[in-house]
Amino acid sequence: MANGWNPYAALPGGMRRQLGIAGVAVVLLVWFALSASGWISANKLPSPVSVVKALGYLGWSDGKSLLFDATLWSVGRVAAAGVLVVLIGVPLGIFMGASPKLNALLSPLIDPFRSAPVVALLPILVMWLGIGETMKVTFLFLGAVVYLVPMVRDAIQAVPQSYWTGARDLGASPWECIRHAVVPIAMPRIADAIIVSVSVMWTYITVAEYVNAKVGLGQLIQNARRFSAMDQVFAGIAVIIALALITYQLMRAIKRHLYPWETQT
Repeated sequence: MANGWNPYAALPGGMRRQLGIAGVAVVLLVWFALSASGWISANKLPSPVSVVKALGYLGWSDGKSLLFDATLWSVGRVAAAGVLVVLIGVPLGIFMGASPKLNALLSPLIDPFRSAPVVALLPILVMWLGIGETMKVTFLFLGAVVYLVPMVRDAIQAVPQSYWTGARDLGASPWECIRHAVVPIAMPRIADAIIVSVSVMWTYITVAEYVNAKVGLGQLIQNARRFSAMDQVFAGIAVIIALALITYQLMRAIKRHLYPWETQT
């Protein structure tokens, strides 16, 4: 019991998996019970069996796979936006964290958007960029970069000053201090920021694909909702959750490989 509320007590791997499986099982049992009870209409809450059947239908019907095509397009959009987010957001966050003047100049422009609904920018993006792929990728980029830049900046500023001082005492220039002493120490936290930002993009994918998308998981969900096919809506949402979870676990594994001293679980 003493370790039950100890955040530093490590759980055995087997127990952690068992608890995770138990949590999912409880949700599925509640879902089964609610859908079987008849309290909620099947048009609002389809049964898990109906959702599995819908997955099969979307996975292959009439000689084609709607789900595969939609998944490829959504993954492509998230990947394109993710590359832009990392290429632009990480260097900008490092520069802001390393330069107090640049941070003072740009923080008032970036920080407020962490608390603002980025969805509100969608009509503006449609007016400026149209309704094609550029708008969708830009929307995903903006939705993620406003989180990434401040987190990278904070990661740089969280590095103890002793690393900077030690490098300067060894004769390093300011840029060499940042590059060889500060950034390597901050990289595990920067990796966490990238993981969070990519996860955020999966939450915005349906919104981005609501606007005139011909393919994509968001468009698939939108079409299913239009025809009141809630089992297909749930199936599309389940696929997005699965993709987000796979992406998260993959990036966590990469982080554990690159920075094993930082991630022990």
